[in-house]
Amino acid sequence: MPTVQLILEYDGTPYAGWQRQPDQPTIQEAVETAIAGVTQRHVPVIGAGRTDAGVHALGQVASFRIDRIMTPREWTRALNAHLPDTIAVRSAALVPDTFHARYSAKGKLYEYRLVNREVRPALDRQYCWHIHKPLNDAAMNQAAMALIGSHDFSSFQTQPTDNEDPTCRIEHLTVIRHGDTLRVEVYADRFLKQMVRSIVGTLVEVGLGKRPADSFTNILTARDRSAAGKTAPPQGLFLMRVDY
Repeated sequence: MPTVQLILEYDGTPYAGWQRQPDQPTIQEAVETAIAGVTQRHVPVIGAGRTDAGVHALGQVASFRIDRIMTPREWTRALNAHLPDTIAVRSAALVPDTFHARYSAKGKLYEYRLVNREVRPALDRQYCWHIHKPLNDAAMNQAAMALIGSHDFSSFQTQPTDNEDPTCRIEHLTVIRHGDTLRVEVYADRFLKQMVRSIVGTLVEVGLGKRPADSFTNILTARDRSAAGKTAPPQGLFLMRVDY
């Protein structure tokens, strides 16, 4: 039975996240509905990451198995014809049966976007977090260095969660400024529930001078969510890429 891999782009604004939920629109439900529209059968779809309500993606990966022979180009065109404007299949591929969108992943890249100026944005309001007070991005980068490597990230994990292992390895974490726009890039082998948003919220507190840049080591050691800062709002977060 062929296994199909999809690379998905979506605007998460109108959705209650990736995972199917009763009585709420989700990305998974929309993709499964599109597949049913093409094949006249229900097929479960597995996503690489369970993005939260309001979170976006440029490179979400999904997979499903189906006894239907179509080329990658045919899958891409057919599914896009059935998907809403807020979701698009960027590409499709036929992959080995051993492929699993979630468990085969070796690393993921997330990006969080901030607009740092006094005046609120109009066009990007659904795709960024507006911080009207000046942010010290040098201090934010200094703080971020403490999170590089393998650590117990319990202090940055929102409860409740079904994840029994809080250890993740962050290989890349940096704050990049372009004028009044800041991008927080995070690459790791895996992520805990709302981990990126919790890290960004705490980095913003450093940037605003509300906590020292050298406090992140103590936050990690505490292994307690209350030791870290607020959770950044979802609309600034993008799943950029999943590596296998």
